[in-house]
This record gives sequence, C-alpha cells and structure tokens, in this order.
Amino acid sequence: MTEINQSCPKCNSIDAYFDGSLWNCPICNHEWVINNEKVEEQNTDDNIRDVHGNVLQDGDSVTVIKDLKIKGSSSSVKGGTKVKNIKLIKDSNDGHNIGCKIEGFGAMNLKSEFVKKS
Repeated sequence: MTEINQSCPKCNSIDAYFDGSLWNCPICNHEWVINNEKVEEQNTDDNIRDVHGNVLQDGDSVTVIKDLKIKGSSSSVKGGTKVKNIKLIKDSNDGHNIGCKIEGFGAMNLKSEFVKKS
C-alpha cells in the first residue's frame, strides 16, 4: 500500500494524516480535502427505517422477518408475526428503536432491521 504524504496547507506541517474522509493537521487542527475528493455525506436522516428502507411511523403495523430469541426466556417471536400500533424510540442506546406489544409476549422493544412495514 502506498502512503501519500500531504503537508498542511495552513501551517505546512508534514505531520498531517488522512482519517478516511478528511486530511487533518495535528499541529493547527486544520481539516481539508485534496483536489476533487468528495467527502461522503453522512446520513443525517433521523427517520427510522425497516429492513427494506421504508420509513416507519408511530402507529404503523410491521411484520417480524425472522425468528427472534427473547433474552431471559426459552421462547422466541416467530418470523411472520404481525405487530400493530408500534411506537418509535428515537434515542435508544441499545439499538432497539421500536416499542410494541406482541400478543402472547407483552411489551417489548425490537430493532427496525428485523421488521418490514405491512
């Protein structure tokens, strides 16, 4: 792998490094893009999407796409189970972004990557 050495255009430091999207200078904290490189736009979309990319909303009905084991139980939610009236959870630390009640299991949280909008 060839390494390209790039000096900082602001302070001419040779300690600049590439972090995968921008060049950074640790001396003056300047960030820049070389030539015509395009910085990848990060997805700033706050929408929660199902496995197929459909935007989910509060009150939607979804279908579980695969069997999901329930932590602390010997049973599992079977693929094809329909879940009605979901509630979206925007700030979940564990990745579970759908709150719902599943018949026979009660209230639980699901990850949107395991459901499809129905």
